Amino acid sequence: MIALFVGFGFLIGILFGFFGMGGSFLITPALLVLGYPAKVAVGSGLAFVFGTSVIGALKHRDHGQVDYRLAALMTLGMTIGIELGKRVVFLLEELGSADLVVSIAYVGLLAVVGLFTLRDARTETGGSDGTDLAERVQSIRLPPMVSLSGSVTVSVWIVLAVGGAIGVLSGFLGVGGGFLLMPAMMYGLGIPAAVAVGTDILQITVSGAYGAFVYAQAGSIALPVVGSLLAGSAMGARIGAGATKLVAEDDIKGYFAAMLLAGSLSVGANELSGQLGIEALNTVSIVLIFGATVLVSAAIVLAAICALRYDGAESWCQLVSS
Repeated sequence: MIALFVGFGFLIGILFGFFGMGGSFLITPALLVLGYPAKVAVGSGLAFVFGTSVIGALKHRDHGQVDYRLAALMTLGMTIGIELGKRVVFLLEELGSADLVVSIAYVGLLAVVGLFTLRDARTETGGSDGTDLAERVQSIRLPPMVSLSGSVTVSVWIVLAVGGAIGVLSGFLGVGGGFLLMPAMMYGLGIPAAVAVGTDILQITVSGAYGAFVYAQAGSIALPVVGSLLAGSAMGARIGAGATKLVAEDDIKGYFAAMLLAGSLSVGANELSGQLGIEALNTVSIVLIFGATVLVSAAIVLAAICALRYDGAESWCQLVSS
């Protein structure tokens, strides 16, 4: 079991270092499947995200891929937004429709962001839609203004509004917001993909620390599990972070889209399994999320090897790029 957790942590570490997405949306369902109580699964997932984000943030800092001003503003906006999102969930819970609404919103949001990112990565014109959006956002000259990475100058209020909106969705869906922060910084603000990933991870470090602390106080963290996962992710996160320096920006977007779409299908299949009582759909859900983890992690490593032009890798490079 320890070997399983170390290996799984290694794969998630690669994805985390490469995308800036926390591993809670992978770790939590895995622990639930293995029979851990829900609060222990959630708490252990948050503790793992915190530990992994520290490793990833340090590696991205070494590469100069962290914008501290942007991270601070996003964290402030998200803190306010998460509280608002939580209130919406409590209101829906009183109405008895929280589980269904949250599941539908989660599936829809993952699918929309994934399809948009995939379209942008595969557009030969270089993603003009995303560029146009960023230019429009940067044209709003509402002081005070702040200078960010990639020669981007944008209103502080815009950054706070984006962080607040993501915070509302994070508080509503119960996720760290990593899969929302990265595209928001890239397409909404015009931040380079690698810097968006590094800044995303730094922000997740802060939110993950708070979540892990709260659950640790309640004794809801399985330390042996978290320790095994972190042992594997320590190397994986460094590999993933290093790969962002080697892999083309469009390829980063493509792999990111693949994970989001797999997550959308997985959550959708799991929800249908509960609604229709079809156990096979629950199995499909598990296979989708874990299969995507293995395949995308392997593709990232191979793409990095191709970028280094190692001998013997050429025959596989065309397959990965396609």
